[in-house]
Amino acid sequence: MSKRKESTSTAPPTKKIKPDNEANSQFHILNTTLVLSVPPVFAADPRGGAQELLDSMLMRYIPSLQGVLLAHSNLNFINSTAKIHADCPFLICNVLFDATVWSPKIGYTLAGKINLSSPDHVALLVHKTFNVSIPRRHIPVDTWEFEQGPAENDPEFGNKDEQEEDENSTSGRWVHKLTGEPLGGRNSSLEFTVIGFTVANEMLSLLGSIQPDPFSLRHSQPTKATNEEESSDEEESAEEASESESSGSDEAVAV
Repeated sequence: MSKRKESTSTAPPTKKIKPDNEANSQFHILNTTLVLSVPPVFAADPRGGAQELLDSMLMRYIPSLQGVLLAHSNLNFINSTAKIHADCPFLICNVLFDATVWSPKIGYTLAGKINLSSPDHVALLVHKTFNVSIPRRHIPVDTWEFEQGPAENDPEFGNKDEQEEDENSTSGRWVHKLTGEPLGGRNSSLEFTVIGFTVANEMLSLLGSIQPDPFSLRHSQPTKATNEEESSDEEESAEEASESESSGSDEAVAV
């Protein structure tokens, strides 16, 4: 069985065929080109092979498109013939097509729904699909504080149906220090500023901030509370090690 090769692009998107309605539009329709390596099984139907390769790229981050490919259409071959290099049976084809791309940029303001809250970060889903993480240092801790959820063995924890209705609150949530209002409100919807992104296994995830000055250098360091917790943990570890050593020496003397 022939092994399928990943496609590579020959050039960045060449033409934006649909203008943006907003300055920070996340979605674009691009007319772009790619070089595809079509497996020999599609020698009689290279178009079908090209379609299948493009389908395999859907919902994945494509560097040449600078975003996640959501859909493709209007596939055309740039040349009437394909190339075969040396003994490699794959058909090297230049294709032209329209690509619908999700391409958020640093500095954009987006909205997502909170699906997990912890003392260290808040996790969201954008468009019910894409992951976003807001670390503690990018949450205004002078306004918001983390409230621990009830323990599972707490008699006031509630029945199973209530747990399923509000899964986020079981692990805790961020609330306003004065009003007690949960972060994101009743529908858990939260606006944030994109300050970075990560690509792993062709999957795009965003790093967000809800600080009023998200790009300030003071947010690049962990918050004071986090530092104090780490220092406390280090002190406890040092004390335990000291007690262990003293216990060991006492036993040696006793022997």
